[in-house]
Amino acid sequence: MTQKPVLYAAVCFSFLLSSCSGLAQKDSTNATAETIQSTPAPVSEVWVADLGDGRYKNPILHADYSDPDVVQVGEDYYMTSSSFNAIPGLQILHSKDLVNWSIIGYALDRNTPYDHFSRPQHGNGVWAPSIRRHNGEFYIYWGDPDFGVYMVKTKDPAGEWEKPVLVKEGKGLIDACPFWDEDGKAYLIHGWAGSRAGIKSILTLNKMSPDGTKVLDEGMMVFDGHDAHPTVEGPKFYKRNGYYYIFAPAGGVATGWQLVLRSKNVYGPYEEKIVMDQGSTPVNGPHQGAWVGTTTGEDWFIHFQDIEAYGRVVHLNPVKWVNDWPVIGIDKDGDGKGEPVLTHQKPNVGKVYPVATPLESDEFDGHTLGLQWQWHANPKSTWAFATGSKGQLRLFTEQLPEDFKNYWDAPNLLLQKFPAETFTTTTKLKFTPNPKLQDERTGLIVMGEDYAYVSLVSKLDGLYLTYNTATKAHQGTPEKEEVLGKLNGNEVYFRVSVSKDAKCQFSYSEDGTNFKTVGSTFTAVPGRWIGAKVGLFATRPGKTNDSGFADVDWFRITPNTTKISVRD
Repeated sequence: MTQKPVLYAAVCFSFLLSSCSGLAQKDSTNATAETIQSTPAPVSEVWVADLGDGRYKNPILHADYSDPDVVQVGEDYYMTSSSFNAIPGLQILHSKDLVNWSIIGYALDRNTPYDHFSRPQHGNGVWAPSIRRHNGEFYIYWGDPDFGVYMVKTKDPAGEWEKPVLVKEGKGLIDACPFWDEDGKAYLIHGWAGSRAGIKSILTLNKMSPDGTKVLDEGMMVFDGHDAHPTVEGPKFYKRNGYYYIFAPAGGVATGWQLVLRSKNVYGPYEEKIVMDQGSTPVNGPHQGAWVGTTTGEDWFIHFQDIEAYGRVVHLNPVKWVNDWPVIGIDKDGDGKGEPVLTHQKPNVGKVYPVATPLESDEFDGHTLGLQWQWHANPKSTWAFATGSKGQLRLFTEQLPEDFKNYWDAPNLLLQKFPAETFTTTTKLKFTPNPKLQDERTGLIVMGEDYAYVSLVSKLDGLYLTYNTATKAHQGTPEKEEVLGKLNGNEVYFRVSVSKDAKCQFSYSEDGTNFKTVGSTFTAVPGRWIGAKVGLFATRPGKTNDSGFADVDWFRITPNTTKISVRD
């Protein structure tokens, strides 16, 4: 097992680790169940998919779990998704009924190569992972478009994961999925990123060593989507009734459809069929995900929908098999092609389980951060400390990069996903800058290719409140800053209320009751391949031997119903 890096020693991210995806390996035993905490976590106040009457609504996760993949192990389901440059990466979620999900850990504590990912590598890193269980071990494979296909594995998805192994080196290798056949032979299928490889819209199948650690050949093209299925990618490999199946999205993230290929031979030729598209629904681009089953014999498909600033949210749809082809969703006209459901009866898993949702708010009462938090890059040990008995998170100011243009370049942004269409985030913090320095800063930020934040910045005569925005930050555009006035003392409440269409209104308060709005409404936009995120930061422009710090008392996500007073 790998030794935990300094992030976990200093920041106390003692995460339970885990991983997920795929149907091919259904196992009636689950040696990991006892390691998953049974204490009920707080339920979201802003989005619950379980309707409480035997039905659910989509999305089951109104958050950016991009390119989800799921594996069934007996009565348990484990999900993972693309984490790109965010760390810890490969978040692991667990469910008993496919509707109610909780985060239980991560499979990747830092991106590799470490130095390369010590600076934000927006949109790079972990692309479209797949999880499988084989011979009692869990495997996650993913393609890094700049380095190749990696794999991590463990015997316990709620425990530690082994160090990543580079299974296939190369540029433009993405969306990898393993497959172990009944005869013991192993394969790896993947897509291609045109930006690196110069080709795309094809799927390549490699022979792989049975232990899953390396490919054994250069690979064979098993499908070319250029004629009818452009941008085919994200393949997931299964076998059923003697057929090899490749589930693959095509047509583009926001506009595409779910394609399924089948053949009696692992190398093809493959028949093709569109098994789900948008149809008459508002669910655009419904595709890329996982086919799973239940112990009662039902089949289901978990996939994403891209909704801009909110990211790629997760949907659940029923599956029926007709003439050995899957039909995903509801087939209203009987043409063998389904469309997504908005509400539906929950999967029959033989039992009824409590409502569960991923963590959002954090009171910082323990020695660990909540599992919802991720950094923008591989972290340093000095960025943050959970203070345990004090019930605070201490963020030390980190020096901004020498070539800093705006916060797109800052690695020490502590962020989490937007959890719903509308919500309010409020945080209470106390700022103690180094009195010998100027321009140390801490604040609450909504981050994407455009961003905005409200902050405290230190000057020689005290702390000042500011509201800052940057448009097209990814292009190096400088911030615009509005100085709001001087703060009395060093404690403040920051808030951002997010309404429909990702409209964000920032505000602040000195007493926690009367909030003053700042600036005009800011519209959140996606980051690079991800939705907008909300979170905290603490920075300084220069070197010092003793940086200032912000003590964050709590960070709470509540419904967007708070009345905010008009700014003076």
